[in-house]
Amino acid sequence: MKTYSARQGDIEKKWILIDAEGVVLGRLASIIANRLRGKHKPGYTPHMDDGDHVIVINCEKVQMTGNKRADKTYYRHTGYPGGIKSVKAGELLAGRFPDRVLRKAVERMMPGGPLSRRQMGHLKIYAGNEHPHAAQQPETLDVKAMNPKNTRRA
Repeated sequence: MKTYSARQGDIEKKWILIDAEGVVLGRLASIIANRLRGKHKPGYTPHMDDGDHVIVINCEKVQMTGNKRADKTYYRHTGYPGGIKSVKAGELLAGRFPDRVLRKAVERMMPGGPLSRRQMGHLKIYAGNEHPHAAQQPETLDVKAMNPKNTRRA
């Protein structure tokens, strides 16, 4: 039996819509990373871009377990000496760019390299309930119904 390796012509990409409201951040990020890479497909080929396009709405309503919203710190550097900046996850979610929390979580679950950077381009994250990809007719993926642990219990 031969090992199956997908070719560019064999790859069929779908559009997936995920509502992030009330879903735990890490669990959502791992599901998105698997969809972007194409690991959910039976014909997964590691060196090919055979993942789906993923649209995430309501990213500012994503949940974090424990005290991560108050304690988790994101760092960046300006490029100047002594230019390290930090921001808490809660401030980032309530600020101007709430999508950066989810984008960083997904990015850190992907392997580094040119293929992963191209696959990250297929991730569209929106803070509100609206998205401009209605023409692609995305299929809805209910992450909350997959596992009861995907939602945070109050």
